[in-house]
Amino acid sequence: MGKLMGFMEYDRCLPSDRDPLDRIQDWEEIHQELPLEVQLEQAARCMYCGVPFCHSGISIKGTATGCPLGNLIPEWNDLLYRQEWDAAVDRLLKTISFPEFTGRVCPALCEGACVCGIHQPMITIKQNELTLIEHAFETGHMKPRPPEIRTGKRVAVVGSGPAGLAAADRLNRYGHTVTVFERADRIGGLLMYGIPNMKLDKKIIDRRVNLMRAEGVEFVTGAYVGVDQPAEDLLKDYDAVVLCCGSTIPRDLRVPGREGSGVVFAVDYLTASTKHLLESETALPAEMDAKDKHVIIIGGGDTGTDCVGTALRQGCRSVHQMEIMPRPSDDRTEQNPWPEYPRVQKTDYAQEEAIAKYGKDPRSYLVSTREIERDEKGAVRAVVTDDIRWVKDENGRMKPEVVQGTARKWPADLVLIAMGFTGPEGTLIDALGLPRDARANVLADSYRTQREGVFTAGDMHIGQSLVVRAMNEGQEAAAACHAYLSGMKHS
Repeated sequence: MGKLMGFMEYDRCLPSDRDPLDRIQDWEEIHQELPLEVQLEQAARCMYCGVPFCHSGISIKGTATGCPLGNLIPEWNDLLYRQEWDAAVDRLLKTISFPEFTGRVCPALCEGACVCGIHQPMITIKQNELTLIEHAFETGHMKPRPPEIRTGKRVAVVGSGPAGLAAADRLNRYGHTVTVFERADRIGGLLMYGIPNMKLDKKIIDRRVNLMRAEGVEFVTGAYVGVDQPAEDLLKDYDAVVLCCGSTIPRDLRVPGREGSGVVFAVDYLTASTKHLLESETALPAEMDAKDKHVIIIGGGDTGTDCVGTALRQGCRSVHQMEIMPRPSDDRTEQNPWPEYPRVQKTDYAQEEAIAKYGKDPRSYLVSTREIERDEKGAVRAVVTDDIRWVKDENGRMKPEVVQGTARKWPADLVLIAMGFTGPEGTLIDALGLPRDARANVLADSYRTQREGVFTAGDMHIGQSLVVRAMNEGQEAAAACHAYLSGMKHS
């Protein structure tokens, strides 16, 4: 333990963000850095627990707690405090492929399970992680390290989101020759087009992809396997295939007025915005531009929040976010004890920006959309909602019930549907004849599908989830694939 009783000497401290009214004028990352001496103090707060739940990666009552990747957090916190930078980041990289991604976008399940958090603010694990990896890039410690020996085995990874990149990284480390196929025009999947630039600058993704290229991973964009390229060709040309195509079918909203212009899926909206940012010559479709519009976002979660932040930067006239669930409590309840992830009310970056601009939180809770009104020309003009309450049905399951007399009409020009995803697309799955489970995900046993040599990982395997879980899936699928290629039984 680098600093005995450091958690008693120092208070939790995070770097301040850029001023909300300033940052909505651009698309740059919102976070700033801590001075070095303060950052070291934050590492010194780690208690070096006898039983560090932060890296437990377990499930309690169906809810994940602790780091799914099993990051050895107390160890690299100690090394960071001692300023043993290279040793610290090397310890970090033993368990995680891309800490520069999770250090920016992960909700930090690890911090929710921090033992220090029982009685005082938890350790700044996420910020410490980001500090380590960025220092490693800045000092040149992160340099290409291609494997010394190649196995002669060739592996195709389909999909370049967090699961696909993690699988490719690990398989390459094992010495296999890896090719990543991505149907979009850029590598990164959800990281590239599902998360806006102010949360994850696309230069950070390109930096890592260039490093992987230098280490021997091949990337092919514009490759729609199962459409432009026969899926069976992969089985002929490669010794193994890892499918990491994500859960990409958005959950739709079935209400009157849904069909027609002015109602857009959130993922399409975020993709169009990022494409326009990266390639200014690529025009932003009028339907995807929130400038001077009243914007209604249906759905909470990170995607809804990112839509708020994007609409603000596009110059929307107003923005409201509708959430069908109740507002979380300000503190843990008895039903949500440590070390479960704290299900408490949080004001994320985009809500902070909306409050700064409009003077109020854009979120409304326990609200259900009844109808999308259109004018005589078919343009969206309003969203009609009802307040709801959650009640138990005859089977004891909770269901929403409309509170009569609570109908409201919200001015709207653009409606964004951010209600999550229902599963992976079927094109490639059907082409390979792969069975699905009860939730429409690809059926697999220890990441092995029922086709010989075909593996799956990420959201198409477990359903829509977090970036950190997708990365863990990719790493574990790579281990299963490596065991298969090595002729070993993988458990």
